[in-house]
Amino acid sequence: MNQFKDWWKEDKRYLTMLKAVLLALLPILCCLISCGMQGKSIGEVYLPVSEWNDELFYFKQVESIVNFGYPQGFYGFNESHALKLSFAAWSPVLVFPWILWGLLFGWNLMSPIICNILLLTVAVFAFVWLVKPTWKQLGVLTLLFCLYTPFVRYMLSGMPEIICFSMLIVFYGLAINYLESEKGYKLALLFAIAGLLVLMRPYMLLFLLLPVYLWVKKSKWKGLIGSVAVLGVVLGMYAMIKHYLAAEYFAPLFFTDWITTFFTEGFGAGIHNFFGTLYYMGKDFLRHMRQAIEFGRASGAYFWGYLVMLGILVWQSVADWRKVRRDKLQAEKQADNASQGGSVGIKTRLVVEAHLAFCFVGMLFALLLMYKLTEGSKHLLTFMGVGVFVISLMRTRFYKKAVLLGAVFAFFYTYMAVDPYDYQVPFANEEKVTQVEYWSEAFDAHLELVDENVPNFDNVIIWVFSDMVSEESVTAKWQILYGLPKGFGISCCMPDYIVENLENLQSRYIATVAEGTIDGMCAELGYREIARDADMVVYERY
Repeated sequence: MNQFKDWWKEDKRYLTMLKAVLLALLPILCCLISCGMQGKSIGEVYLPVSEWNDELFYFKQVESIVNFGYPQGFYGFNESHALKLSFAAWSPVLVFPWILWGLLFGWNLMSPIICNILLLTVAVFAFVWLVKPTWKQLGVLTLLFCLYTPFVRYMLSGMPEIICFSMLIVFYGLAINYLESEKGYKLALLFAIAGLLVLMRPYMLLFLLLPVYLWVKKSKWKGLIGSVAVLGVVLGMYAMIKHYLAAEYFAPLFFTDWITTFFTEGFGAGIHNFFGTLYYMGKDFLRHMRQAIEFGRASGAYFWGYLVMLGILVWQSVADWRKVRRDKLQAEKQADNASQGGSVGIKTRLVVEAHLAFCFVGMLFALLLMYKLTEGSKHLLTFMGVGVFVISLMRTRFYKKAVLLGAVFAFFYTYMAVDPYDYQVPFANEEKVTQVEYWSEAFDAHLELVDENVPNFDNVIIWVFSDMVSEESVTAKWQILYGLPKGFGISCCMPDYIVENLENLQSRYIATVAEGTIDGMCAELGYREIARDADMVVYERY
């Protein structure tokens, strides 16, 4: 017992614990303050008010997994479905913390929000415990965390971004801890976390390269061979998940013609396509940034934050590399101890800063070459989220980098955050609550979950994305589908697909825009109307 007390006091674990607990309060405090400023509480967040339709798919799939092991009807697009089971286009690994939460505590509309807040709280606590930052570094981290408002927006949502944020924050905290005190089990944990991230989203392979570097540096050929084996297993598992468990999306989730052109049309055409894509996408990238300044376009705002953070990481990496080259390690350590009691060495900071800068550059090229800019911009938020933690550890005298980054965050993510679609937390309103309750009762009364030969199309409702009403395109109020009975699958379909295949569709139920073209066609074919309101109508086809 005395040995434990001595270890606790000598290492100042009590002080680290105090810091970790204090900083772990940030996620919930930021959420409370953000909601309070709008006269609301966290309990009033209501996912069916949100316009982010990916949340519906994530929420209902997790609900089905928690209750049945997998959805009893197919999730897909234009009635596509996975080769095995019934998941949508994204890896089910992406939401595994939510699944665990649902199995332990049940699953309702508040579950992903509470789980998100808890995950980020645990991640922040773990980072401080592993890294042992100084009080000044904690101050910088607190400032940047509060100004980076996407933390709050995604905690109070049904999107799994916070899962990625949290895992990466722990990943870098563990990496710093490993570099300060190399232990084999820490390296194994780094591989495990990074491997999980790759199974969730393939571009996370950039982060798996850090433990690869550390293992090769430590064990040379043994580390290289082992790393190649780990990479092969992880990539093989991702390929299997993508092939068997993912439904085909409307269009490719990312574009690969910049690679395939080299093989199909030759080296010269490949080079032309590669640089041509960079040029035209780069121009569009700059256009988004200009529109962020002019009227607050969210994608452009994310680009601004990303590039400023990338610049800071590259600048500091070069500065620290030069210090290492000049053999100023001892002087740097003495200055750290005299000025702020820093415990993270310059070599450790250099490895982490340089690797994160490398990941930023790699993801920037991936965005320009492989993604649509508007949708792809949201993937940058994860990189910036962990960047907040890494930049807070940079040794600084006048806090120029923190002030610059904080000013960018404040301008784009608070002052210019005017678009409710991207920034407004969805709070309950009487109209939406009443509508979802009406449809929940109608679905419970009329929809039948068939438990034979599951998954099957008897347990699928088509969500017609939009339809023409009096020569005007109207987007469906898909939020009513939160009221579907547990286990049902959802197939999001475009109107032209429905019009062309209406009599040959496989799904038993169809939800479409009331008074639209497809509504009329369903009535003419004699489909049984289940329920209707001013926005939507649902038919049973057979």
